[in-house]
Amino acid sequence: MRADEEAEYQLSGFLPYQLSIASNAVSGLIAERYRKRFGLKITEWRVMAVLGDAGAKTGGGLTQRDLTEVTLMDKVAVNRACKVLEERGLVGRSLNESDGRSHLLTLTTDGQAIHREVMPLAKATERELFDGFAPEEEVALRAMLERMRNRAGELAK
Repeated sequence: MRADEEAEYQLSGFLPYQLSIASNAVSGLIAERYRKRFGLKITEWRVMAVLGDAGAKTGGGLTQRDLTEVTLMDKVAVNRACKVLEERGLVGRSLNESDGRSHLLTLTTDGQAIHREVMPLAKATERELFDGFAPEEEVALRAMLERMRNRAGELAK
């Protein structure tokens, strides 16, 4: 097999693999920093971050289905994270009056306090990751990732 043919079959050059490895490395770095301090796993933090954003924007909660759609995480992982967060008193559950079959999840006062502490830590780590990037490279990377995500969504329809 020629070198160019061999490279075509290398996992290391496959875009989904590269994105996954980069995502895992970045998420792992940030998660390790807040796992030590707050005892949160990646999935738990993602749920808290989304609930924190939703609460800040609308003052309302989200259903587990909403969380699954927004985070693109598996519904079992979302369910497990919500259960742990609820047991820890970081997330509260209330009846969804617009759909009696589901519940709305919101951050509790303790959950909001952790969210306010973790976000600056996560943003500081993000700034560290972009050290050495030119400002226009950061902007370009973010734009390309958004376009890639949107394109994947279009192709999935």
